[in-house]
Amino acid sequence: MISPWGHFRLDRFAHIMRAVRVWPVSQAMRTWQFTLPARYLHLHLHLLGVVCVALLLGPGCATRHKLYREAESIVTSERRTEIHCDEPVNHCALSSAWQRDADGLAIAGDSAASVHELTLFEDGTDALAARVHLIRAARHSIAMQTFIFDPDDTGNLILHELLKAAERGVRVQIILDQLFSLDGRKLLARLDKSHANFEMRVYNPTFNEAQTAPLEFAAGIVCCFRRFNQRSHNKLLLVDDRLAILGGRNISDHYFDLGHDFNYHDRDVLLIGPETLTMRASFDQFWSHPRTRSLWQLNDVAKSQLANPHLRPMLAAEVPIAPRMQRFIDLALDPEWLEGMRAKRVEAAQVSYFSDPPDKPFVSLDARRDLSLRMVELIESADTDLLLQTPYMVLSRPARDAFLKLATTKPDLRKRVSSNSLAATDAWPVYAVAHKHRRLYLEDLGFELHEFKPYPGYSDAALNAKPPNFVKSSIRIVRERAPPLDRAIPRRSLHSKSIVIDREIGIIGSHNFDPRSTWLNTENGIIVWDRRFANALALEIEADMAPEQSWVVARKPDVRILTPLNQTVERATEWLPLFDVWPWRYATSYELKPECTPLRRDDPHFLECYVRVGDFPEVNLSTKAIYTRILTAFGVGLTPIL
Repeated sequence: MISPWGHFRLDRFAHIMRAVRVWPVSQAMRTWQFTLPARYLHLHLHLLGVVCVALLLGPGCATRHKLYREAESIVTSERRTEIHCDEPVNHCALSSAWQRDADGLAIAGDSAASVHELTLFEDGTDALAARVHLIRAARHSIAMQTFIFDPDDTGNLILHELLKAAERGVRVQIILDQLFSLDGRKLLARLDKSHANFEMRVYNPTFNEAQTAPLEFAAGIVCCFRRFNQRSHNKLLLVDDRLAILGGRNISDHYFDLGHDFNYHDRDVLLIGPETLTMRASFDQFWSHPRTRSLWQLNDVAKSQLANPHLRPMLAAEVPIAPRMQRFIDLALDPEWLEGMRAKRVEAAQVSYFSDPPDKPFVSLDARRDLSLRMVELIESADTDLLLQTPYMVLSRPARDAFLKLATTKPDLRKRVSSNSLAATDAWPVYAVAHKHRRLYLEDLGFELHEFKPYPGYSDAALNAKPPNFVKSSIRIVRERAPPLDRAIPRRSLHSKSIVIDREIGIIGSHNFDPRSTWLNTENGIIVWDRRFANALALEIEADMAPEQSWVVARKPDVRILTPLNQTVERATEWLPLFDVWPWRYATSYELKPECTPLRRDDPHFLECYVRVGDFPEVNLSTKAIYTRILTAFGVGLTPIL
């Protein structure tokens, strides 16, 4: 059976940009500003942007509105309305203990103290099975928001379940970020007329189109850089406005341990309780915002509707399910598995959901419920212990200022950070800038920095043997954005985003604590004031920092006058966009010796129990490490958009 996704353009320029997470023209523009008078630069860019937009928009305003009206008429007249269910009360929903938990909490919600149930999902298998279970258990509504929706086995499974839910009477609403999700015109046209209960919208489409061609991508950069760069990074699955999953996972094989050669180690949380009403309010704000467009409002999809009058509505039965996905369906229907998940739940009274507004970069800080500023406030309140986990160790200015303040006012506060190594990262340019600031992190901010290994948990035998089922990924982008390693085996990249403060406050969401998350992307997450939950989250982060999972980053031993010279040069060049070509770095990576127990990097016996493994362990030094050195020297100017 042919996949309903159609032909997915892997070589599309926009998806290459997702691979590197930066746009080189921005650096070129910065360079031009040193050589051209500003007024000429801005005039030329403005004129170029106007020309590009004029060329790309195509038909005039009146013509476009006529196109949309005709496309909407086709969609509304051909959408299916039949319901495959004879139980109008709950729309043939799967019997679910989680739904019964929500029933109980709704009754208890009449009391003075509201209660929430929270369950962490560290394992991708559990996280995907939970999504299937909740979709099948939905009684009235499903609202989903995601940054990436890939046309792979996972994407097909989720699409199948969502369409199936709509066909049995559940209202399904989906918001995708346009740039990094499914974009087949005919597929979207079929989905748009699939069912009256199923509606998909896209956030911030480039020139009102589902597919972004290279020229359109470039024109978006030139004409409206700030708006084009703003993406919806939110991840949310909300069922019946009272059960929700949120965290770092997108809809793609690589987020659920299903990639053949590359997977993300990520984290989700299931929340049951009254704070889900705040999630619904946030979702509705995105749903009705002018930047969120219906599929029939996209030029290329609307044209596809008119050009293909015999295009049939998409049916759930037409979405192929790969044989390997059956185990997730079986697990979702297994009462024993569900009871095992429920046994891990924690009850908490105080939970707050935060989500940035849809027009975040264009709203003042005072006018928005800002997750970034709230996290900074909580970080500054830490007294004894702070745990931070982020895949991209490039701090935003508010976060950096908060940590600098803590280093001065609370010198005894322990600050441990879990992030990616170059070998594990999916974005080596970001790692390059983080590498440039190692001295700042270790010396000025007082971080204990642990960098994630690319294949943690494997035995030496597994590391040296190529698995028989190892195949090249069908998604080219994964190979491009990750540095080549010394061993051709499946590996993982850290993608979790969490904070634990004093073992009393836990934060989980989509926020990377970097400049993009702070100023450009919309982000969401929950803050939980509960010691049991915070401790459970801390144990998961600490497990990721264990010696078998991560390397320790620490300063190199003193070498007479060379050590203070290194520190002086690095301090002087950390924030310069140029001239940082000093070859000797302040810190490097260390591996714990088998006979030793873990020690803090400032322990006097540290060097007795740890062996140096180099700046970029497990990386093929003949390739991406060279680029990393170059960006370490010249890449600070890219920090605001990383």
